[in-house]
Amino acid sequence: MTKPVYCDTWAKDYRKINDVQRFSKKSRKSGLARVWVPWVVLGVIWASISIAHKSRMPQDLNTICTIFDDRRDWYMAAKRSEERWGTPVHIQMAIIQQESSFRFNARPPRTKLMGFLPWSRPSNAYGFAQALDGTWLRYQNSTGRISADRDDFDDAIDFVGWYSDLSKKSVGISKWDPYNQYLAYHEGQDGWRSGSYKQKTWLMNAAKRVDRRAKRWWGELQDCEEELNSRWWVFWR
Repeated sequence: MTKPVYCDTWAKDYRKINDVQRFSKKSRKSGLARVWVPWVVLGVIWASISIAHKSRMPQDLNTICTIFDDRRDWYMAAKRSEERWGTPVHIQMAIIQQESSFRFNARPPRTKLMGFLPWSRPSNAYGFAQALDGTWLRYQNSTGRISADRDDFDDAIDFVGWYSDLSKKSVGISKWDPYNQYLAYHEGQDGWRSGSYKQKTWLMNAAKRVDRRAKRWWGELQDCEEELNSRWWVFWR
């Protein structure tokens, strides 16, 4: 029995329809790929640039003028914090230098198990300002800066200004007193009030280093701050 012609025709048409549908699906997928792939690539590039910029430390950390000349965005962030909280730039910078040496991802060194095996860290302090998880959350809720990051210099130095403002309000420490501001920063306002730091010679020595550095950096700023403030980029603050 001869197969009807219309059966072959229908089968051929059906195959053509399937081919068209498969091609259409491939085209849509290809089109979506062409749309999304460039954005994904741009996202990866932007993230890489952001991390590289965030992690780039000034070449010379000895003087505050060379730090700000290299990282002008840090100067603008420090000035914003000073204007917001009233804590001088040189004191905020001296505290951050003592806490992290300006390393954006700094953490306390791990303790040693049996004297040589890397073990847990003594605290969850992290970032430029070495802020603890709980204190950072308190800062975020208090200021409304919910998206603030401890490894972002702008947020970290604003945190230092905020904390020194708390020390002034709660226990009366002058914002121009780097020695006691640092002790309260490390021990907390209640710890400073109770004098817990007096049992920690190493901490008082660290506070003395902060005090000396802050005073030296204040003197250096007198020589370069006018120039820093006069540059065109200051208008982008």
